[in-house]
Amino acid sequence: MKELATLLLKSLSSAPENVVVEEKVEQNKVYLSTKVDAADKGKVIGKDGCIIKAVRTVLNAAAANQDKKVTLKLED
Repeated sequence: MKELATLLLKSLSSAPENVVVEEKVEQNKVYLSTKVDAADKGKVIGKDGCIIKAVRTVLNAAAANQDKKVTLKLED
């Protein structure tokens, strides 16, 4: 999950070297904590949060194949 989240967020970011994704796994749940450059935060969130919702949807679809649940949090 971490690799997929990193790939998606780096492709959205204008400074992909500043994208950091941390992963914590507990049983069948995966928690992802993400940090992006301050200038890219609006681009990653999108208007009304539509971009970050789409990233979460893709991650949840990929996790469903492995019988897992994913939570993606965007840090300040």
